[in-house]
Amino acid sequence: MYTFSSKLKTFSFILMIVGVLGIGYSFFTAPKDINDVEAILASQHGHHGDAHAEGAEHHDAKDAHVNTAHSEDAHAAAGHDAHDAHGAEAHEAHDEHTHHLEHVLHQLQNKPWAGVYVAALFFMLISLGALAFYAIQNAASAGWSPVLFRVMEGISAYLIPGAVIVFLLLVLGVMGSHHLFIWMDKDVVAHDHLIQGKSGYLNGPFFLIRAALFMGGWIFYRQYARKVSLAQDEASDNLNFKKSFKAAASFLVFFIVSESIMSWDWIMSVDPHWFSTLFGWYVFASFVVSAVTVIAMVTLYLKSQGYLEYVNTSHIHDLAKFMFGFSVFWTYLWFSQFMLIWYADIPEEITYFVTRIEHYNLPFFGMVVMNFVLPVLILVNTDFKRLTWIVVLAGTIILCGHYVDFFNMIMPATVGDQWFIGAGEIGSILFFMGLFIFVVFSAISKAPLLAKRNPLIEESKHFHY
Repeated sequence: MYTFSSKLKTFSFILMIVGVLGIGYSFFTAPKDINDVEAILASQHGHHGDAHAEGAEHHDAKDAHVNTAHSEDAHAAAGHDAHDAHGAEAHEAHDEHTHHLEHVLHQLQNKPWAGVYVAALFFMLISLGALAFYAIQNAASAGWSPVLFRVMEGISAYLIPGAVIVFLLLVLGVMGSHHLFIWMDKDVVAHDHLIQGKSGYLNGPFFLIRAALFMGGWIFYRQYARKVSLAQDEASDNLNFKKSFKAAASFLVFFIVSESIMSWDWIMSVDPHWFSTLFGWYVFASFVVSAVTVIAMVTLYLKSQGYLEYVNTSHIHDLAKFMFGFSVFWTYLWFSQFMLIWYADIPEEITYFVTRIEHYNLPFFGMVVMNFVLPVLILVNTDFKRLTWIVVLAGTIILCGHYVDFFNMIMPATVGDQWFIGAGEIGSILFFMGLFIFVVFSAISKAPLLAKRNPLIEESKHFHY
């Protein structure tokens, strides 16, 4: 039995406390009105920031106002008609300036929520990915992996609190507490015919029903799979093993459908004017490679503490192969989606990538380096896949890269060009990392680390590649 060390438990609590402070600070410092926005922009761009604060739109607005004033002075004698025309132009410029400030206000108010949402979704999907990988092993009757089953079950335990948190964030969006999903804003929908056409699908009640159904299905399978896995340890026959096989096969059908719809609902719908038929697979590849990476890193940690005596370098090698393979698979989907949309150059599709290349250039292309170039270079050698420090290095890069991937999926549509990784984003990562560590290792400590009555356990114990 694994004992959750007091040092690791304390570390998880410290992460959560520091994370809460960072999240709280980001909400506290978010602007409350357009006066706060003007002050923020002035501090960012100097005393003349109002002239060129956030792009040509604001600059043009002030120029129009100044030109209008000069025009009125130069042509004061031209009559009341000219004066009224210039006054109307100045008023229009002022309205445009105010509208821009309100737009920036909404983006900056979205930023703390978006930081929390990205981190909450990322860690929840890691646990879901571990559950899916576990189901694949059961459905395939894989002989190499049963010694790792309790690690996978422990990681999947986070799915319960993680899903609850994400669901609460979705409920708050429907209630109007945040505006990450613009299709939930009635004022926006009233003036957007495209979103109106999707309102039969994108509406609050149906959105939450789908979320509850998917999360409920995932959690039900996780709890059932855990129950029969523990029951198999005490059984005298293989009935529970057969139940695990059937449940895993059924779950995978439900999972692949629900995962695709989930990716449309919770991620793609933050930008409801854009869609991609590859998106479900793309999101799947991102969180599954992250999940396999976490399985490998938790396994290596437990091994370093003297546990998992039957796990050998061949098991680590296989996990590293999956890390390598899914990294290549993610890259294939990323390039397919990017290349086809870019080449077709259809305005309503290309805007997705134009926004990211213009305003998120470093994270957009940086994640390709972190998620493909570096993992492939590090893990391409067979011998490297057996070295602990190499696998940890590659895993750290992969996890950071795929967090940035989710950051790129959510932030451009919710905060526009007002992004930066600050206290809110770092605090969210730390809080959910601490919660993840606490829940996962608590679950691992509650059952023997070896699924001793699994019919394939002996094959797994003696697995060598």
